[in-house]
Amino acid sequence: MSLVGKSAPDFTLVDHKRASVSLGGLRGQKVVLAFYPAAFTGVCEKELCSLRDSLSELNDAGAAVLGVSVDGPFSNAAFAAKNNINFSLLSDFGGQVAEAYGVVWKNLANVPGYNVANRSVFIVDGGGAVTYEWIAPSPGVEPDYAAIRAALA
Repeated sequence: MSLVGKSAPDFTLVDHKRASVSLGGLRGQKVVLAFYPAAFTGVCEKELCSLRDSLSELNDAGAAVLGVSVDGPFSNAAFAAKNNINFSLLSDFGGQVAEAYGVVWKNLANVPGYNVANRSVFIVDGGGAVTYEWIAPSPGVEPDYAAIRAALA
């Protein structure tokens, strides 16, 4: 079920610096939520580095960017350091936020019980409503970055 036009599920998660980040705390600005399956995987690295490289353009459109995965904060910190990621990578290590957004991918790489966030992007407006939603047909598919920028315009 699509979340477009609905209130974005609120959450508070720990980022890669072990600081609490709340979606509700970002009210008044747009937020790009980029769910990714796992740090240190090729497609995730490409996606997050693409967002890093376009961060000033996304910020100019009034948006903050948050990466969300089930990885712990220590793994996300190492991933951020390796790739010079300059936005928060949030640890949804219990998967509750991915569940709330309807983007859980079960048994990644055919590993029983290895449930992750499917690659997906949501844009939340300043009032807290979801205005854009893209969910990958499989975790190996990258989002259309031009469509994200267009949705922010």
